Amino acid sequence: MGTPLTLVSVTLAAYLIGSLPFAYTIVRLVTGEDITTHGSGNIGAMNVRRTTGSWSWFIVAMLCDVLKGFVPVLAAAWLASMLSGTTALAMPARQAALAGAVLGHNYSIWMAIKRHRFVRTGKGLATGGGALLAYDWRYAIAVVVIALVVIAITKYMMAGQVAAALSLPLIALALGSADWPFALVMGLVVYVAHHKRFVGMLKGLEPKLYIRDRMGPQG
Repeated sequence: MGTPLTLVSVTLAAYLIGSLPFAYTIVRLVTGEDITTHGSGNIGAMNVRRTTGSWSWFIVAMLCDVLKGFVPVLAAAWLASMLSGTTALAMPARQAALAGAVLGHNYSIWMAIKRHRFVRTGKGLATGGGALLAYDWRYAIAVVVIALVVIAITKYMMAGQVAAALSLPLIALALGSADWPFALVMGLVVYVAHHKRFVGMLKGLEPKLYIRDRMGPQG
């Protein structure tokens, strides 16, 4: 399960699953609107809330995005152990699936096909959280706690999201995990998706608790 070809296959499969635009589909079915023209323009759960005004649909979208990260990583670990007869080779497979799912959400091929252009479509938080839950539940718990604490203190959702992303390698080191380089890379991938608006927040352009449509910037 650790061969390059197999890992590429796992990454591609996870990418296709991560690319599924659940938020876009939910908003289309509920309101007939295009989610990318509202709020931040992302196909994420919070933008479902901004577009529909509904916390219920936010929860549905959040669960869908979490699952499209959780399922590929869990499936990759199970398949690796089944094919190799040991869990030792599951780590590379889980890392490949986690990376693929997050990149799929952030750069959805299905949205690229629909809109005839390839652009960033999300930030990878819920999908990454679901993937981390299957990868190592300690990471998932830690980043959620860090994000909530930072949001509670600063009132900026963006601050909590960035803090959670950049804390990944520190969490790995605190846990004594050898996968801290991978955690660093994935944290940077998520941060890059937030960079533009994070800089805007530092300049005072990001509203606190950005949960309503037309309330803040796109990106």
